Amino acid sequence: METETIAAAQQIDFSLLALFLRATLTVKIVMIVLILASVWSWGIIIDRLIRYRRALRDVEGFESAFWSGQPLEDLFDRVSRAPKSAMERIFVAGMNEWRRSYSRSGLIAGAQTRIERSMNVTIARETEAINAGLGVLATVGSISPFIGLFGTVWGIKNAFENIAMQQNTNLAVVAPGIAEALVATALGLLAAIPAVVFYNKLSGDADRITADLDNFAEEFSTLLSRQIDQGGG
Repeated sequence: METETIAAAQQIDFSLLALFLRATLTVKIVMIVLILASVWSWGIIIDRLIRYRRALRDVEGFESAFWSGQPLEDLFDRVSRAPKSAMERIFVAGMNEWRRSYSRSGLIAGAQTRIERSMNVTIARETEAINAGLGVLATVGSISPFIGLFGTVWGIKNAFENIAMQQNTNLAVVAPGIAEALVATALGLLAAIPAVVFYNKLSGDADRITADLDNFAEEFSTLLSRQIDQGGG
């Protein structure tokens, strides 16, 4: 009898596709949701990795040009038509306000405040773009294990119902239902672990880029303030 049970269990297809097709509708929905969440998070991860690497390279390149000693007006004329990076857009925003603050009688009062406000608005906009998608990774990383656990609990419930209806606890009856249920947990972990790992890594990169933008805005504002004071003197 035991030999027949083992032989019957060995004939069952335990491939992922077969387990998915045998699962109940609820467990199938859970599996599909987790697969889509995993694909979505990987899309965000790849996109952010590429964008952050490019952003860090652009920051270094523009800072080198900014501190090279060339006149700011010349640099502005070169990058203002099509600023490519976040730092260039902050620079253009500050320089635009700087130029608007001049009239025939000289520098309009409150120029420093307006320049800083203009750059802060641009920084806020760029920071929002830099952090785009990180909230999705945090959500996927936090809820995917629970969604997978729900699918597992539901699958095990159905497996025990089948045992009760068939009045049979043979391995051939129990194993498929338990295996189908555990796949949901595995998919939940498969979606959550990369999302959590890369969320932490990408959050650090985003904070570094944002800090570079804030520091540049402070240095640029100080430079313009010095010129305003010299002009006022």
